[in-house]
Amino acid sequence: MMVVLAYAATWIQVVPVWGKWLAWPVYWWCQGVVCTGIWVIAHECGHQGFSDWAWVNNAVGYVLHSFLLVPYFSWKITHAKHHKANAHMNKDQVFIPKVRSDYRVLKGTETAEHHHDDEPLLDRPPILDLYYITRMLFIGWPAYLLFNASGQKFRTWTSHFRPAAPIFDAKHYVSVVVSDIGMGIMIAALVYAGWVVGSLTVIKFYVVPYLVVNMWLVLITYLQHTDYRVPHFREGEWTFLLGALSTVDRDYGILNHFFHHIGDTHVAHHLFSTMPHYNAKEATEAIKNRIGKYYHYDKTNPFVSVWRTFRSCRFVEEKGDVLFYKH
Repeated sequence: MMVVLAYAATWIQVVPVWGKWLAWPVYWWCQGVVCTGIWVIAHECGHQGFSDWAWVNNAVGYVLHSFLLVPYFSWKITHAKHHKANAHMNKDQVFIPKVRSDYRVLKGTETAEHHHDDEPLLDRPPILDLYYITRMLFIGWPAYLLFNASGQKFRTWTSHFRPAAPIFDAKHYVSVVVSDIGMGIMIAALVYAGWVVGSLTVIKFYVVPYLVVNMWLVLITYLQHTDYRVPHFREGEWTFLLGALSTVDRDYGILNHFFHHIGDTHVAHHLFSTMPHYNAKEATEAIKNRIGKYYHYDKTNPFVSVWRTFRSCRFVEEKGDVLFYKH
């Protein structure tokens, strides 16, 4: 479908000028959705759920993720650590909650009198939150890969492209280098394409859909792991099962199909991460009645959800072993 959409977009040049203003955004949106599905297939390869043969998983995942400018093996390593420690304040790899002291304006408010949990301590102007949300959605993913944004804090440059980064072990050196080579080949291909057909063409056909993929990837994963109902844990309380259940299934409507149900079956995915996506719906139906109140589901429009969640899930407390978001 990706190739069909790209071919169809070559005919936009014959559309009247007014039609191009409509046709290009439609292409960008549709291609971004389809390529998000491709990203999910590579994600499944990283979990060894695409094929029974590891070499097939890694070959397909490497090609697909490199095409989407993702360092496959580097991501695979840290993503496995995320699954092993989901919702652990000190061991999880991404969407680590900020603590109260991360906000200067909140220092000294720990014992604020007459404060109710439903009253915001950090009440920013909506336009500022809209800016932060937009920044997170469109550059949050490259920022995570390059600088470990939203990950654990280290006193050195921590990047998925640096073999010596503290998120990797010495045994991962070659895997990180191979991932970097895949990225380098794809970037070189894009530069060459820009030289042959023009930079503007590359931007229209590839770069803008790539940004849409980034948007969906961050939105989906952020909403999976950020919610006022979902706790985070410190070492004293965390268990694998509690961590796996600390995620939210959300409904993306018809896009669930294009996203291979990564958004509406994520609880099952954390419980059985090697399970192929085409079994995830059945598994979700089987487990949600058994885990009862520990199953979290939200059918709110995802763009409404990201707005509400961003404004209500600001930080967690410095102390305690079971931590819920506050705002």
